[in-house]
Amino acid sequence: MSDETFLILGNLGQAYADYMGFILTLNEGVKGKKLTFEYRVSEAIEKLVTLLNTLDRWIDETPPVDQPSRFGNKAYRTWYAKLDQEAENLVATVVPTHLAAAVPEVSVYLKESVGNSTRIDYGTGHEAAFAAFLCCLCKIGVLRVDDQIAIVFKVFSRYLEVMRKLQKTYRMEPAGSQGVWGLDDFQFLPFIWGSSQLIDHPHLEPRHFVDEKAVNENHEDYMFLECILFITEMKTGPFAEHSNQLWNISAVPSWSKVNQGLIRMYKAEVRGAACVPGPGLLLPPPHRFALKLGAAPLTLEASESVYGTGGPQKRWIEAQLSPVTEARPCCSGGLCSHLSRG
Repeated sequence: MSDETFLILGNLGQAYADYMGFILTLNEGVKGKKLTFEYRVSEAIEKLVTLLNTLDRWIDETPPVDQPSRFGNKAYRTWYAKLDQEAENLVATVVPTHLAAAVPEVSVYLKESVGNSTRIDYGTGHEAAFAAFLCCLCKIGVLRVDDQIAIVFKVFSRYLEVMRKLQKTYRMEPAGSQGVWGLDDFQFLPFIWGSSQLIDHPHLEPRHFVDEKAVNENHEDYMFLECILFITEMKTGPFAEHSNQLWNISAVPSWSKVNQGLIRMYKAEVRGAACVPGPGLLLPPPHRFALKLGAAPLTLEASESVYGTGGPQKRWIEAQLSPVTEARPCCSGGLCSHLSRG
C-alpha cells in the first residue's frame, strides 16, 4: 500500500468518525423532545432556513414541463442548473467572511444534497450529503454546540419539506432504492432522529406507527411519524407490503431498541461507502452511498467513543463545534479536515 493510499484511507476513517459522531450527537440532543420543544435559534440557523426557503421558491418558479414520461420531469434540470450556478453565493450568505475560503468546498455538499440532475433521482446518499454539509459548517465554527436541536428540528426539518416538494413536483425516482426491502425510498436520518424523539414516550410505542389514527394525531410532534405519513400519502396498498422493513420494525418492543438498530444499520452502510475514495472530504459521491438494509453485519465499532451520553460525547462535540479562527488546506487540498482552532 502506497503512502498516498494510506493517507486517503486515514482521512476517510477520520471522516467516518467525524460524520457518525455528528449524527449521534444530534441523536442524543433530540432524545425525548417534541418538534414543538422550545430551543435557541441562532443567526446561522436562520440563514440556513432562508437558504432552504430560496430553494423552495425556485421550485415554484420552475413548474414541471409536459413530457411523455411520467417520472423524472426534465424541469428539475433547469431548477438544478440554477442551484449549480448559485450554490457558492448561497453558502456565502451563511459563512462569515473570515471563513470565505471554505465556501467552495462546503457548497459542493449542498449541490450534492438535492438529487442527481442526470438521472433525476434522489436517495439516502443525497440526504447524507446534506448532513455532511451541516457537519462541515459545524467543523468550521458556523454552527455551535447550542445549535444541536435547531439543526434537526428547524434546518433538517425544512430540508425534508423542500426535498419532498422536489420529489412530488418533478416525480423524482428513488436513487439506489431496495424497493420493498429498503427502509424508505428517499430518507434514513429522520427515522433515526425521529425514533430518538420517541424514546420513553408515555404511551406511543413502535407498534403505534402503523396505526393511522396515532400517526394523524402525532405527526406534527415527531419526525418519525411525519415520515410514515408521507409514505402513506405516496404509496398505495397494505403498509406491510409496500414498506415491509418498517412493518417489521413496528414489532420491536421499545423505541430505544428501534433507535439502536437503525444506528447499527446506518453505520454499516456508511462504513461500506467510506471504503471508496471520492471527491470531497467527508463522504464519497451520493450514488455510491444508497443505503441498503440487507444482511450487512450490524456491528458497533469505529465511532464508539462518540456513541451514547456522558464524557466522550461531550468532549467530541466541544472539539468539533468549538470556534475556528482559521481554515487551512490539508494535504489533499481540503479545507475542513484540518482546522486551526482558537
